[in-house]
Amino acid sequence: MKRLLLTLGLLFTSLPLTAADAKKPNVLFIAIDDLRDWVGYLNHNTQTVTPNIDRLAKMGTAFTRSYCAAPVCNPSRAALMSGMRPSTTGVYDNNNDWRLAIPMDKPLTTAFRNGGYFVCGAGKIYHESYKRREEWDDYMDNEGGGKAEKKLSKNAKDDGVGGIKFAPLDCEDSDLPDYKITDYGIEQLGKAHDRPFFLAVGLHKPHMPWNVPQKWYDKFPAADIKLPPYKEDDLADIPPAGVAMAKPGGDHKDILDSGRWKEAIQGYLAAIAYTDMNIGRLLDAYDKSPHKDNTLIVFWCDHGWHLGEKHHWRKFALWEEATRAPLLWVVPGLTKPGSICERTVDFMSIYPTLMDVCGLPRPAHLEGPSIKPLLADSTAAWDQPAMTTFKFNNHAVRNEGWRHIRYANGDEELYNEATDPNEWTNLAKDPQYNDTKAQLAAFMPKTNQQPVGGGEEKKEQKREKKKKMKEK
Repeated sequence: MKRLLLTLGLLFTSLPLTAADAKKPNVLFIAIDDLRDWVGYLNHNTQTVTPNIDRLAKMGTAFTRSYCAAPVCNPSRAALMSGMRPSTTGVYDNNNDWRLAIPMDKPLTTAFRNGGYFVCGAGKIYHESYKRREEWDDYMDNEGGGKAEKKLSKNAKDDGVGGIKFAPLDCEDSDLPDYKITDYGIEQLGKAHDRPFFLAVGLHKPHMPWNVPQKWYDKFPAADIKLPPYKEDDLADIPPAGVAMAKPGGDHKDILDSGRWKEAIQGYLAAIAYTDMNIGRLLDAYDKSPHKDNTLIVFWCDHGWHLGEKHHWRKFALWEEATRAPLLWVVPGLTKPGSICERTVDFMSIYPTLMDVCGLPRPAHLEGPSIKPLLADSTAAWDQPAMTTFKFNNHAVRNEGWRHIRYANGDEELYNEATDPNEWTNLAKDPQYNDTKAQLAAFMPKTNQQPVGGGEEKKEQKREKKKKMKEK
């Protein structure tokens, strides 16, 4: 019966455009992979070069405290697109098939199709290990470019250090998949549409490998690179569960042993600059589009990234670097150009806010609040913190002043962000902050769904079992 109702709902989207439909705003939905807070408008890294992302930030409301639902590609995207947190769906890691937990009637795409929209996309919106193209009216599947990423420049020493992959390329910008993905967005923005459209453009860079044409590396000479804030004994007051996430003996040790920390950062900055170029191309098309005056933009990134802070690389952690990521909104008639919002939000707000600003009914299953009031007034009162989950029953809650982390085994961390923005001093064991911890912990999930389809937890159990057998 549910399938029949969904089919009928989607069928209605092909009916002739009504006057009410014509007033609905179009949506340009831009997703970036692995882009942390190293963008110009956030002023967190002065070396980064992002003129086009900064240009977009000036067009509407830029959020300075915006956080992912999960610091991993698959669960972050599944949560944002479904409106349901990892603790509700059981999608905690890249090995959890989100399609098993999120039926076709739940996603953002379905809400727009039921609302009369033409829903199209290209690139990485969901984690591409699990595809469900029937959610879309049109989707570009042939990105190409795989061979170009292997054409290393003569200046490349190799393909990186251990699992951290980076190298300049001997190719053109247009040879890489993101260029073609952007082309798709440009084409859709220039087309005549007979109904409102939801256009999703998902760019891969700066996801590894940080392989982009040599000219982008040349913008960031390795010798001039500055290392991120770093403390040799940073893990001394971190509980065992946190140290296990940091994995200081893994990527970070490899980078230190190689002496190529600055080169790795050079690669990340180069990949960001390449993506910024494609954002510029997309914005130019937006400015020329016949739909511009009735098209809103939401720009988001699936999570942050560590580049050595806390002896950690990649995402896969609950600290600021892994959880903070850019969020930008441009809503004609609502947002004010150049607005900066310092309220703390997470990306569970994106789905409900889109429903709100597009005049569509809010599905009952959504777990986040609409931030429409903050789009209208970036200084409006706001008491909702952000929450991030990594794997089963590990949560971080962040408000404007504090971050509280609680792991599944009961280990805790607490940071005063006003006085300790690098999160170098864990206050969790200080009894004077018990009330602060309790207030933040109240926002953590009361129920944590078991991982769907087994996922990484079962694999880890098998690895531990094999390890013990070998030891015997």
